[in-house]
Amino acid sequence: MEKHYLSSLFDPTSVSIFVNKQTPGELHSHQAIFTKLFEEGKYAAPVEWIDISTPLDLNKSDLKKKGLAIIALPTTEIITALDLAGRLKHQSAVIISTGVDKATSDQLKDLAKHYGIKLLGPNTMGYQRPYLHLNASIMGDLASSGPLALIAQSGALTSAMLDWAKTNGVGFSFAASVGQNATVDIAELLDFLGNDGKTQSIVLYLEGITSSRKFMSALRAAANIKPVIVLKAGHKPAGNEAAKTHCGSIVGTDAVFDAAIRRAGAVRVKSFVDLFSAAKCLASSYRPVGNRLAIITNGGGPGVLAADRISENNLLLAKLSEESTEQLHSSLSPLASLDNLVDLSEEASADQYCRAIEIANKDKNVDGILAIYSPKPGVDSLAIANAIADIKKRTNKPLLSCWIGDSSVVSSRLNLANANIPTFRTPEAAVGAFENISSFYTNQKLLQQTPPPLSKSLSPDIEGAKLIIENVLASRRTVLTEMESKALLSAFHIPITQTILAKNVNEAIMIANQIGYPVALKIDSPDVSHKSDVNGVALNVMNSMGVRDIYNHMTQTVAHLVPDAKINGITIQKMVRNKRGREIYIGLVNEEPFGPVIAFGAGGTMIELLNDQSMELPPLNQYLAQQLINRSRIAQTLKEWRGAPAVNIEALEHILLRVSEMACELPQLVEMDINPIIVDEHSAIAVDARIVLSNSHLLNNSQAGLYSHLAILPYPHQYEQIYPLKDGGEYLVRPIHPDDADMLKGFYKSLSDESRYFRFISNAPELPPAMAAKFTLIDYDREMALVALIRESELSDHGVWVESEKIIGVARYSTNPDKASCEFSLAVSDEFSGQGIGSRLMLNIMEVARDKGLAEIDGLVLSKNPGMLKLMRNLGFSVEGMVDDPDFKIVRKKL
Repeated sequence: MEKHYLSSLFDPTSVSIFVNKQTPGELHSHQAIFTKLFEEGKYAAPVEWIDISTPLDLNKSDLKKKGLAIIALPTTEIITALDLAGRLKHQSAVIISTGVDKATSDQLKDLAKHYGIKLLGPNTMGYQRPYLHLNASIMGDLASSGPLALIAQSGALTSAMLDWAKTNGVGFSFAASVGQNATVDIAELLDFLGNDGKTQSIVLYLEGITSSRKFMSALRAAANIKPVIVLKAGHKPAGNEAAKTHCGSIVGTDAVFDAAIRRAGAVRVKSFVDLFSAAKCLASSYRPVGNRLAIITNGGGPGVLAADRISENNLLLAKLSEESTEQLHSSLSPLASLDNLVDLSEEASADQYCRAIEIANKDKNVDGILAIYSPKPGVDSLAIANAIADIKKRTNKPLLSCWIGDSSVVSSRLNLANANIPTFRTPEAAVGAFENISSFYTNQKLLQQTPPPLSKSLSPDIEGAKLIIENVLASRRTVLTEMESKALLSAFHIPITQTILAKNVNEAIMIANQIGYPVALKIDSPDVSHKSDVNGVALNVMNSMGVRDIYNHMTQTVAHLVPDAKINGITIQKMVRNKRGREIYIGLVNEEPFGPVIAFGAGGTMIELLNDQSMELPPLNQYLAQQLINRSRIAQTLKEWRGAPAVNIEALEHILLRVSEMACELPQLVEMDINPIIVDEHSAIAVDARIVLSNSHLLNNSQAGLYSHLAILPYPHQYEQIYPLKDGGEYLVRPIHPDDADMLKGFYKSLSDESRYFRFISNAPELPPAMAAKFTLIDYDREMALVALIRESELSDHGVWVESEKIIGVARYSTNPDKASCEFSLAVSDEFSGQGIGSRLMLNIMEVARDKGLAEIDGLVLSKNPGMLKLMRNLGFSVEGMVDDPDFKIVRKKL
């Protein structure tokens, strides 16, 4: 595997430490602390000390590339030191400093870019790489080596975590403190750690995000490979008085961040304590596959407390199967109970604990195990802990422990921690820790979803929707009237109630008589956000007299309460009368830095009071829509509820998918409220809608700018094309997606040994599942993979012809760190060589790279692969030899 572009920074082969021996000592507080900690770390590779106050001979002909430069100097000297590091040809640098302003930071970034230096800092306390014995920080003593990586936007929190780890047996592969204005940002650190072999899981503390697309891209890539736990500080109040819609007032930034982290496949914790708990489990390399937790205890009380917390945390209390119960019962005391909890009774011995853990570990109904011990007179706590520590080696499911008490169980807790078993003081904390790690499994399913921006069934009238938006903005308005809002919904095939605008009393009476009573009357004004607040809504109007009186009273009342409001008239619509229908709202808000967010929950006039907010980032597919509905509090009332039949969930899913299309295709949408939506067992219909626009987003139809407002790039269906095969038939070229993993493994297996070696520099007969997942779950923003597919028909055992797809070629590119060029790879099935598939895949992948604004594409080709070299020359690539490795050629082409 090629080295990551940040390897010279975090895996240096040599270190240069910059000092200034002529500056008074009191100005060198960072330097003194760093020097002491660095020397105590006993870094084994070559170390060079460079005094910036001493003139150096910079004869460039004698200079060779150097490794890492560490600068822990006062702010006034760091620019001089970094400039010297660049002239000495250092590949990377870390600047340990605090309080550096933006202007100085920009100078440092420009210097680093000029010299090609990978720079961590300024405003960082540095980093630690324990397995290298490298302490390039002022965060405290070097941590123990382990599988956990820590990134934090707080030096104090990083130091606290490292200090906590000492007494809890937690080791780190990497720890870094990154402040504001840092050159290497959080996204790049995540990208490095996702590919770092020493790191098995990542803990991340955030205070702010700048580029959501870059952050989400890196977080999704890292979380696809290993668990990521996120703690974010800073909570925005849920209420927003400036919001013009109900949705805008109840959706807060913190809830949106929750939705983003969940969609990225990571797990968010809400407190410092939860972060420590999650770190314990991650350090134990646990990978749960569900949310069913079995409780093994020697006391009913603590077990019941744990069971209560399980139900509160949306987990399931695992119950042993009948077979497991029979196997376990014979070895337990007559006082033991196995009905729900595995209560071993107060007489529980070490052997009984171990037997229960062994059986639970084999039971298919169990995803994790929590062993709880309460001190009992005459029972050896340490012996039980030691026995569990020993059996942990034979356990493949997450095993957590809770030793309740204090003085009598200290040694037991220590032994369990030394055996890499997370141990907690209370049952609630243990269950909370399992819930955090279990969420990783749930969120991974969300990560696997790569929905398209548009459905393939009934295409929306996007051009018609854009005309409505352009007309509203052209009239210098940003708030759509109800008529305009419903027209926009209709363009995306969202069912709406028939609504007709009446500009005077006579029109209102005629319209009401035509559509039939009862009717609803609503004020139509772009200046009234919430109609009911100004008595602008009247329901169940039964006759013409009522229409006349209400029309006059409503217009007079609104004119009095909102004197400056422009009143277009009053809308008349047929009452949706369904005693068994439920009122739902579906909304959309734009929340920086993540862009549009879709909200779902209980609707009606008390929407803010109910505050039922379930959120998801677009684009959605059916699975994501189902999860969005299920997370809401109103979800339980959508099933059979107090005599009412279950509602038509598919109708709600349809509206959610259409709202997702609106979010993807119309970047001008700032807020949208569809409230209420009346849903029953037959259908769902939007009764009212309000939409707010922004003129800051221009309509952008270019491929490069398409969907630039979204934090998650949708499946790029625009790159799907069908081509003919030379010997008849046809093949489809399309972007890869996660469902292709099995097909990709089959394609890899079908390649000849030579083709496999030419593409993967490997002759392994199988593509490992982890690699297949990495190759198929890609971030379309930073990379692209196109597959060529054919359809095959095969006679099944039942005599029925079954069609299936088969991959016959793959081309991909990954964007290089310079963000201006990309590296490609290509493989075509031996069976289909000579059909022009390789040329077509390369032409298409280059077209995608051009759309992304990349300027150059390059790749490595084995010198012994003449077929590929010929293809590259035919496509206009230059071919150059590699000085360092004659076995490879570099091929390049300007895009």
